[in-house]
Amino acid sequence: MEKIKQKESGRLIIVAYRLPFKIVREQDAVQLFQNSGGLVSAVLSLVADKESAVFDTTEKIQWVGFSENSREELKGQSLANESFQAHPVFIAPELNEHYYEGFCNNLIWPLCHYFPSLARFDDVYFEAYQAANQLFFEKVAEIIQPGDTVWVQDYQLMLLPGMIREQFPDNKIGFFFHIPFPSFEIFRLLPVTWRKAILNGILGADVAGFHTNDYVEYFLKAVRMVLGHGNKLHYVNLSNRIVKADSFPISIDYNKFNNAFDDPEVAEARSEVRASLKEKIIFSVDRLDYSKGIIHRLRGYQRFLETYPEWHEKVSFMMVVVPSRDTIEQYQQMKSEIDQTVGRINADFGNIYWQPIIYQYRSMPYNEMLGMYTASDVALITPVRDGMNLVCKEFVASRKDRKGVLILSEMAGAAAELGEALIINPLDRQDIADAIKRAFEMPGDEQTKRMDAMRERIRAYDVFTWTNDFFTQMTMLEQEHERLRQVFLNDSGINEIRKAYESASRRILFFDYDGTLAPIVPDPAKAIVSEDVKKLLMQIAKRDTVVIISGRDRHFLTSLFDDLPAHLIAEHGALIRSQGSKEWVLNEQYEENWKDSIRPIMEMYEKRCPGAFVEEKETSLAWHYRMADDKDYASRRAQELLWQLKSFIQPELNLQVIDGSKVVEVKKTAFNKGTAARAFVEDGQYDFILAIGDDTTDEDMFEILPDTAFTIKIGDALSAARNHIRSQEEVFHFLNFMVSSEAE
Repeated sequence: MEKIKQKESGRLIIVAYRLPFKIVREQDAVQLFQNSGGLVSAVLSLVADKESAVFDTTEKIQWVGFSENSREELKGQSLANESFQAHPVFIAPELNEHYYEGFCNNLIWPLCHYFPSLARFDDVYFEAYQAANQLFFEKVAEIIQPGDTVWVQDYQLMLLPGMIREQFPDNKIGFFFHIPFPSFEIFRLLPVTWRKAILNGILGADVAGFHTNDYVEYFLKAVRMVLGHGNKLHYVNLSNRIVKADSFPISIDYNKFNNAFDDPEVAEARSEVRASLKEKIIFSVDRLDYSKGIIHRLRGYQRFLETYPEWHEKVSFMMVVVPSRDTIEQYQQMKSEIDQTVGRINADFGNIYWQPIIYQYRSMPYNEMLGMYTASDVALITPVRDGMNLVCKEFVASRKDRKGVLILSEMAGAAAELGEALIINPLDRQDIADAIKRAFEMPGDEQTKRMDAMRERIRAYDVFTWTNDFFTQMTMLEQEHERLRQVFLNDSGINEIRKAYESASRRILFFDYDGTLAPIVPDPAKAIVSEDVKKLLMQIAKRDTVVIISGRDRHFLTSLFDDLPAHLIAEHGALIRSQGSKEWVLNEQYEENWKDSIRPIMEMYEKRCPGAFVEEKETSLAWHYRMADDKDYASRRAQELLWQLKSFIQPELNLQVIDGSKVVEVKKTAFNKGTAARAFVEDGQYDFILAIGDDTTDEDMFEILPDTAFTIKIGDALSAARNHIRSQEEVFHFLNFMVSSEAE
């Protein structure tokens, strides 16, 4: 999808726990060593394209983050390089211990990774979390300017978006959650005041991003259960504004890993690995953490050796564990268990010629790691819970040879995208063992077919697309804010409409039928307009232009309103019967050269929904999701696609959007309430326009009418209508009051 230019491009402010570079003081000066991580690269890409950048490219990216250096060390120093201007946040050691090691790592991390028994609930932790978030806010408040966009990162700063929103309501704010958001049953373990503060904090953002649709659904359920805010198609309605919660599966720099295959140093490392290890090579690399499932992986490999002895002395399992938090007793115990398990497996199955597991506890240089990625027959990735897991994506992207097999835990966020991997239950030893055997025996052409599909998906939705996708949604939401304002009519609002009606000389009124003139009932055939409403309509139609505009067929409308001196529109604009006529006329409108506008939107949804694909027909475009890996996720995406097409495309291009069976289709011929209403308004010089409806199909009508029109949505659903009435029962009383003076 092309980048959407923001109306006023200000600076980009990133707020994360850590700065994007390490600060090293040498004598009287400091040196900055910039990280080369995915987030840093992705952020740089946002301002790299001078033509279509969504931020002010003349300004450096502002980055707010904690600094381990003291305030005195950095006083008077320029903390900037070519791309970034750093703004360090100084946190006292004791406060940081309770905030970062305490609340973040001893509570939120285990809770979100489904280890509640390891979570420590301590009031001091939450007090420190609030205090630290306040320090980050104070730093943001020092530098923020009108037009700036703030992008807050991760679980260390969940309170911050709300703090910024309260003081700077006009700035755009994004938030991304980099770890799993837990199910409500886990989330509700937090004390009530804590969970409310966290959710209100995140809802300070315009867009809250998560890795997978499951995490989005868990978040939305928590918002509904804890705060009482409902949602529609990922939009949370806060009355004065809306928040979009959506999935943005973070990715990697595909080209960097793909091109590394041909790097001489990587090629040399690959050759050394192949020469020194056995016929089949399994590789895994993880940070030391209980969420990574390292012990379960070892037990699965042990089961493989027990079950399939024919593979003895033919396989080498290269397992690298990167040191992390190993000064903490719990992590020391974990490392000790890993050491003992590796030793036991090697002792039970190995010999002087063969070591089943080659285990290293160290960080791995980039070229060496790429050598292992590209030499291995199998990448074994078995977290018991992981937000995304980028190791599996790096492995796939690095396989320019289109070979190798990925065995991936169903608990990793990436499993939703990489369905061609061998998906396993990380707690099932036999499942792991069987997957290893299947991987070893997989024919080369099947490896290539699976690898090609995964590589193409990662290539199409890389870390740069991820970043652009996030900010595209933010920009679109800004447009939605104007469309979806929700104002319930009060006495003064009704009086304003009444005065406008009284003073007008040429008036037109559009009425939906079901849910507007008649109540919604289980049996549609029994949804009959009341005699009081029908009598009032007759009274209005005798002096004003009245249009009944419905999705009902013409026979139904004729049976009810044959004697009403009004225009009737059936099937959402497809058929029109003019006032005074008994003939129904088919509305034929055509629009050429429309596919180029629709195709990029569908293709973006294709990338974001594994298994979906776009089919181009002679007169239509179709987005199919029957073959999608996750049916619930695909259905949600289909509904969002429908909403987006109707909201941004259909009114302008006169296209019909069809919600079919496992397909969303856009056809060239357009019949909707908007086009029908527009035809009436354009043909007459009306000085009073009123439209009332309750359905999503009425949105076309609300959007197409001029700003001077009075548009009213029945109910509290998000709508492009400028006003709301709470229930269908109030429609009669509203209309009766509005026209009562005319009858006198």
